[in-house]
Amino acid sequence: MPLLSLWASNQEAVGQLNVEQVVGTAGDGNLRDGSVCSSEFREYLSQIPTSKIATYVDQCLSASLNRGGMILQDLVNEIGRRLDYGVRNGRYQGVAGEIGYDGIWLSPDGHSVVAEVKTTDAYRISLDTLAGYRNKLIEAGHFAGTSSVLIIVGRQDTGDLEAQIRGSRHAWDVRLISAEALLKLVQLKENSETPETGRKIRSLLAPMEYTRLDGMVDVMFTTTVDVGKAVAIEEDVPDEQPVVDRPAKVHTFEFTDGTLLQQKREGIIAALGRREGAPLIRRSRALYWTADHGVRAVCSISKRYAQRHSYWYAYHPPWDDFLCEEQRAYFLLGCMDLDTAFVLPRDTLAGLLGHLNRTTKEDGSFYWHVHIADRGDGRYAILLPKISDQFLLTDYRLEITGPTE
Repeated sequence: MPLLSLWASNQEAVGQLNVEQVVGTAGDGNLRDGSVCSSEFREYLSQIPTSKIATYVDQCLSASLNRGGMILQDLVNEIGRRLDYGVRNGRYQGVAGEIGYDGIWLSPDGHSVVAEVKTTDAYRISLDTLAGYRNKLIEAGHFAGTSSVLIIVGRQDTGDLEAQIRGSRHAWDVRLISAEALLKLVQLKENSETPETGRKIRSLLAPMEYTRLDGMVDVMFTTTVDVGKAVAIEEDVPDEQPVVDRPAKVHTFEFTDGTLLQQKREGIIAALGRREGAPLIRRSRALYWTADHGVRAVCSISKRYAQRHSYWYAYHPPWDDFLCEEQRAYFLLGCMDLDTAFVLPRDTLAGLLGHLNRTTKEDGSFYWHVHIADRGDGRYAILLPKISDQFLLTDYRLEITGPTE
C-alpha cells in the first residue's frame, strides 16, 4: 500500500515503522530524484509531529541505513520548514549542468540559506565548491538579498570541520550546526508564542559577528521570556466578579501541569485533523496548521473553575491575525475535564469579539476574555458581558476520540 494511503488509514501502523521501512512503503520504495517515492516521503514528513522527525533523525545517525544520507537530507529540509523557512529541496545526487545544493531556505525576514547536509564530518568538505553553488544560485536568480551557507551535520564531533571553516576565506559566509541543535531550535519555537521569537531563532543560523555579544544575548533573552509568557497566558485566571474593560493587574496564577495541557491540546488537534481530512502540525505553542497552511487552528486549554462552573481563556490579536489568513480557520477551546472541545470558525468568533471584555496591558497590547459557562444538562455557552447575552455552543462541539499521535 502506498505510504500516504497507509498513513491516512492507519497512522498507528506507520508510527511503528522505522524510517527506512517508511521510505520502503513510499512509491516503488526507491528513493531517487524526481521519483514518486521521494514525493510521497516528503509529503508524509510535512504531516507528522516534530517529535517523530527527531526520532527519524536519530535512526539515520545511529544505524547504518542504505539511504541514510538522502533520508537525512529530506528530514533536515523539513526541519527548515518548521522554522518557517520557505524550503526548496535540492537533489540527492549531483548532475552535470545542474547547480548542486541540498536545500534552499528562504527566510521571511529576507535572508537566504543554502543548506548542505552531512551525516558525518569524516570527509573533508570543499568550502570553495559550496561557495560556488551559492554564487551560481544568486546569478540564476534563485534568491536575492543577503545569503549564506549552513552546513548541518549529524554528528556533534565537528572539531576538524570547525577549524576548516575558521581558517578559510569563507568564514564569514558559512555556519555549522548539528541536526540535534537544529531540532532544539524548532522545539524552542514550538514552545513560544510570538513571531519575534521565530525571527530571533532564524537569526542564529545566519553569520553574525561575535566580538560583541549583545545580539546573541538578545536572542536568548527573547526566547526565554517568550516561552515563559506562553506558559503564563495558558490559563486566564478570572476575577471574582464580572468586569468591564480594564487595565492588566497582577494575579496569583495556579497552573495546570504543562504536560497534561499539551496532551489535551494534541488530542483536540488530532480530532480536528480527522474532521478536516488532514493532520495539523504545530507551528508554536497554541498555533497549528496543515502542511499546505490551508487549515489553521489556535487551541487554548482551560481547567474548570469549580466555584464559577466555568472555563476561562485569553484570545490574543496575533492569534486572530494568524487565523485571518485562511477561510478554514478555527479557535479551539479545550476543557481539561471534558472529552469534548468547542470549535469556533474564525468568522463566527469575529462576530463575538466586540461583546467580550478585554484586558489592556501597560504597553498598550490587549487580549479578549472568553468565558464559557456550564449551563447544565450538557449545555455550554460563551458569555457576552457587554450585551448581557450568551452564545450557545451546542453546534460547535468536537468529540475527542481516537489516537493523539
